[in-house]
Amino acid sequence: MTGRRYYFTTIGAWQRHAGRCAETHFVTVNAPAEQNGHQSLASQEAETTDDRNGVCGAHTQGKARLGEQACATDDAMQILALIDADEGAHLATENDVEFEGLPHPLARVPVSQRVSAALAQFGVAHGDDTFTVAEKLARVNPLLRHRVF
Repeated sequence: MTGRRYYFTTIGAWQRHAGRCAETHFVTVNAPAEQNGHQSLASQEAETTDDRNGVCGAHTQGKARLGEQACATDDAMQILALIDADEGAHLATENDVEFEGLPHPLARVPVSQRVSAALAQFGVAHGDDTFTVAEKLARVNPLLRHRVF
């Protein structure tokens, strides 16, 4: 069974764990203006899905979808990611110092000052909770909106 969690991390850290993810959607932080608009939404979003052998195609499918920009992406570029994975993958990311897990969106707990400051370009203010952050980021990438099935 998989679950979804929001994380503040880097592209390089995400790539180390991408093989364990069922699906990932993210927006880049502090990217050039042309990468944060609707015009280049595909350059901000990476989706990974398992193939029939259970091996995640993150490095092949994700980079193919991102095109040449994925190859040029700096591993230290910060992202806010919505990761759909099993419990083991989420535990592994929680133990990685480069991942900052955001509170559950329905808990209505504010995100850290570091996260709110980094996401200020998307209209995130100090004191916003994860649900509010997800709604604001959904203007850039609709797949980041919190959904309950």
